[in-house]
Amino acid sequence: MSDVTVAQFAEVLKVPVERLLVQLDEAGISVSGADAVISDDAKMELLTHLRRSHGHGEENAAGGAPKKITLKRRTQSEIRLASNQGRARTVNVEIRRKRTYVKRDELEKEARQQQEEVDRKRREEEESRLEQERRERAELERVERERHEREAREQEAARLKAEEEAKAAEEARRQKEAKKRETGERERAAGDTRGWAKTGGEAERTPVDDKSTRYGRQELHVASDISSRRKKKRPTRRGGAVTVDARHGFERPTTPVVRAVEIPESIKVSELAQKMAVKGSEVIKVLMKLGIMATINQVIDQDTATLVVEEMGHEPRAAQSGGLEAEILARVGAAGELRSRPPVVTIMGHVDHGKTSLLDFIRSTKVAAGEAGGITQHIGAYRIETPNGQIAFLDTPGHEAFTAMRARGAKVTDIVVLVVAADDGVKPQTEEAIQHARAAGVPIVVAINKIDKSDADPERVRNELVQRGVVPEEWGGETLFVNVSARTGEGVDKLLESLLLQAELLDLAAPGDGPATGVVIESGLEKGRGAVATVLVTGGLLRQGDVLLAGQEYGRVRVMYDAASNPVKEAGASTPVVVLGLSGIPAAGDDAVVLPDERQARELSDLRKARTRDTKLAQQQSSKLEDVFSQLQSGVKSVQLLIKADVHGSSEALRDALAKLATSEVQVKVIGSSVGGITESDVNLAAASGATIIGFNVRADGAARDAIKATGVDVRYYSIIYQAIDDVRSAMTGMLAPEVRDQIVGLAEVRDVFRSPKFGSVAGCLVVDGYVKRSNPVRVLRDNVVIFEGELDSLRRFKDDVTEVRAGTECGIGVRNYHDVRVGDQIECFERIEVARTL
Repeated sequence: MSDVTVAQFAEVLKVPVERLLVQLDEAGISVSGADAVISDDAKMELLTHLRRSHGHGEENAAGGAPKKITLKRRTQSEIRLASNQGRARTVNVEIRRKRTYVKRDELEKEARQQQEEVDRKRREEEESRLEQERRERAELERVERERHEREAREQEAARLKAEEEAKAAEEARRQKEAKKRETGERERAAGDTRGWAKTGGEAERTPVDDKSTRYGRQELHVASDISSRRKKKRPTRRGGAVTVDARHGFERPTTPVVRAVEIPESIKVSELAQKMAVKGSEVIKVLMKLGIMATINQVIDQDTATLVVEEMGHEPRAAQSGGLEAEILARVGAAGELRSRPPVVTIMGHVDHGKTSLLDFIRSTKVAAGEAGGITQHIGAYRIETPNGQIAFLDTPGHEAFTAMRARGAKVTDIVVLVVAADDGVKPQTEEAIQHARAAGVPIVVAINKIDKSDADPERVRNELVQRGVVPEEWGGETLFVNVSARTGEGVDKLLESLLLQAELLDLAAPGDGPATGVVIESGLEKGRGAVATVLVTGGLLRQGDVLLAGQEYGRVRVMYDAASNPVKEAGASTPVVVLGLSGIPAAGDDAVVLPDERQARELSDLRKARTRDTKLAQQQSSKLEDVFSQLQSGVKSVQLLIKADVHGSSEALRDALAKLATSEVQVKVIGSSVGGITESDVNLAAASGATIIGFNVRADGAARDAIKATGVDVRYYSIIYQAIDDVRSAMTGMLAPEVRDQIVGLAEVRDVFRSPKFGSVAGCLVVDGYVKRSNPVRVLRDNVVIFEGELDSLRRFKDDVTEVRAGTECGIGVRNYHDVRVGDQIECFERIEVARTL
């Protein structure tokens, strides 16, 4: 490009000439005016200056993307304000916005520098700490060495002192012995001189009685009988029987022996006694004190065994169960290289807020229309394709009875979509969904639905959610909020983009190869298919023909279907599939894992079934005594129910919801809860226990219908869960005992008291309110305090016996078994009425 003037260059750049002159001056390029010629070098120098001023570094001055971009926007608007004179005035409002975007590389570089600075400071602190510990250790060693040296010096001084004292004592002893020796020799010499006496000129040798020996020591005088006794020779023991002391060699401990007792999930009474080294009868005594009747061969649960061990003064320890199971499962599982996987998204919210309708729009199906009552009563799993990636959806029920289903959905999910109706706001199940998501530690994306309605108020929903701790991102929080309409589809694309953005931040990954692992989302029993389980694969690759262990059930995968009922051969991570071929119906929420062969799967299945059976048996044994006491209590009634449902989740939800209806007067006892149609054995069980059969989305077969006609068992069919709950609540209400209330019907004042030989004290009264009836009970009040309650003995008007006296009439009243009526007392007549109660 040839050299042009400043004015021509400004026209090309579409900027004012004055501004271009200012920028040239700031860049250090001197020009005389608008007519001055600007060269290509000057243009490059101006471009370098402008890039540097807009966030370029020196290294990127020649080209490349800027480090940061600053955007400035200015909008003008007018506001009309009414004045006191009635005329409106216009106010011009100018809004200036400035937003700076920083390059990610610069942020990462800055974060890296900060991390290096933090690591450097941490290393310095660690080195200073180690140096301080080294100095302290050296100081301790020096002090210890000085102490040892001081003790050694003190010991050496004490040893020298002891040697000197010993030498002095030895010298004194020697001197004393020498002195004694000299004294003895002098006395011996004198004794020799006195030993012989001379008589008549010749000396006769006469011994002198002297008790000293010739060595100068006194003789030891011993009794004659002892000194003359000869020692008997001890007989030599020859080979033969060795006599052993009859007493045992064990002694009673001085303190009680405290043992650490390992307690499994269930344990026999005899095994527990053996672990505590006590008799079985002692354990049975403690169980009887706790209110549990058990024999030595019965099984008790872990909690009861813990109480028994603590009561007997030992230390209970819960044993880690499943050692063999953990060992086998540790050798299998998904392995291989981690690969990126689609997110698992759970849709949660209050009932009838549009969760399934929103998912229907995403899937372009009509699931909500197929649900009974228009509410979701099953947990559904789907996987959809979007232009930006795949997403696995879990649709959970919103009714309050399906709490366990929602909790299971939150545990296996990566992201929770909280659907809130814009015209209804936050409801109890919305708060419960927030609690489930927080307990599972997963992020929340709020979808404000039904914004196409005329009474929709998304701002009210935001304010209510902020009060529950869910703060929108635009208000400084961390939660994404999206306004959507499941009817028109508005905002659905933005919702999917937000989900994929959140999943990208989570950096989800799972093993792509190896044995599959997963979670059972739902399970049921279908005619012609058998046991059917919906499994969400969490890792590895599930193939047709694999041996699958799901909870207590196992089997080889015969067929797999996706959410659209299309058969598939394999399923990877974050893929929900329907599996056929299991030996039974697994429980919803059980872990599923692929094992190498059927032998290991059968062993683990039998082990889990045995453990579950022992646990249930222990719980039944512990509750038997409670059942006996509850049957002995008068007035306690019960509703016996037998529940049959189409899937395990509905059976569990219905059982839990009905159990919550129990009160202290009317108990709800679910004698059985299973999946599948009503069979003849179910009818016989209900007939034997006097139970009502509740069929939820199931029907009775031909043999069961004949048994129902023969036995007269009451069978109720439901397809909506709250209808079943309401009917059971109504039945319990009819079984409640009526409430008895006291209703005051009359009041009489005592004006005088008469004595009657037949009735004793008779009160002359005036009925001031209502009426007094002879058949009704009465109370005697003195100073407005009840002092007696009883019945009337007589009621007379003048001398005639009457049955009723109205207000304003005088009468004579005799109270049965009470003769302390005084003038001024009040006699209150009342009747007892029964009022029907409700739950």
